[in-house]
Amino acid sequence: MKKLVATENAPAAIGPYSQGTVLENLVFTSGQLPLDPKTMAFPEGGITEQARMSLANLKAVLEEAGAGIDSVVKTTCFLAKMEDFAAFNEVYTEVFGTEGAPARSCIQAGRLPKDALVEVEAIAYVK
Repeated sequence: MKKLVATENAPAAIGPYSQGTVLENLVFTSGQLPLDPKTMAFPEGGITEQARMSLANLKAVLEEAGAGIDSVVKTTCFLAKMEDFAAFNEVYTEVFGTEGAPARSCIQAGRLPKDALVEVEAIAYVK
């Protein structure tokens, strides 16, 4: 049976979806935008600040589901501009490291919701 994930430590869904879904021991997160969960606004700055916020939101959803950054097996990362790839990778490495990092796809999206610079989703397992 699937269970929906909901936490106040990540932004509320801005459409007809849940923050995440747990099925048995797998967690599937929705894409996490760089919205501050309290203000629903983007952080000041550019890709670095938005990447940190997206990944913090991802972490909050994972933890609510009983998983964590260390149990992520796959991420999908969407960038508004591929020119931000190197800066995004720096922040991503701060969170996931390089040794044992999860499998990943990273693509340039035509346009992200609310004109975000980045959105990240993940598949993880419950510890």
